[in-house]
Amino acid sequence: MSFLQSPLDTRSLTPSARPCEPIPPGGASAAEPRYIRVMNRYFAFLAPLAFLLPLPAAAEKIPLAALSDYLNGLTTVESDFTQVNADGTISTGKIFIHRPGRVRFEYAPPDRSLVIAGSNNVAIFDAKSNQPPEQYPLKRTPLNLILAANIDLGRAKMVVGHSEDGTSTRVRAQDPENPEYGTIELVFTADPVELRQWVITDDLGAQTTVILGEMQKGGKLGGSLFNISAEIEKRQN
Repeated sequence: MSFLQSPLDTRSLTPSARPCEPIPPGGASAAEPRYIRVMNRYFAFLAPLAFLLPLPAAAEKIPLAALSDYLNGLTTVESDFTQVNADGTISTGKIFIHRPGRVRFEYAPPDRSLVIAGSNNVAIFDAKSNQPPEQYPLKRTPLNLILAANIDLGRAKMVVGHSEDGTSTRVRAQDPENPEYGTIELVFTADPVELRQWVITDDLGAQTTVILGEMQKGGKLGGSLFNISAEIEKRQN
């Protein structure tokens, strides 16, 4: 029987489904035409099968080996950045990276602070102070993990988190020999692989997020950008 058949045409309906049929004790719903009850049972049977239909494949996380190759392929990088500090304040500026071992953060006004990593040290220049910069070994910051000459994210106990959230791959890493120095969580996108941001959690649990703008890679960066002693002398003069 066609579903387009007029409900007033009862010739092809079974006696139990004709309009003159008394309404059973179950109420009006029990008096539905037989074909509707049959279809309801049919769809009820199919409903569990919907869970067996293939779902869209979730994006796969980028393998650690591919991420290691990408990071090792970075030589020089220049980019704008936005930094979300542990206290919720936001800073902006420009970052220069020269692997291995060198990075420079130039903070925009009104901050105007400067952070330089070079010669295995990190120096923090406070624009509001005439005092020498605060310095400490580069190896004590998780940022050292992506400034190393040879990055191997597959190294034992180095990666403590590797996940994919639908839009990006996240890798949380630490110094295997000194986990107390904190962690760095690197955020990558795929096709092609690109580093988008990182989150550093220090030894006290404070978090600093650096979000990168469009990166210019492979350019020439002068050594003076990463020379802590030269910067100190420049400021003294």
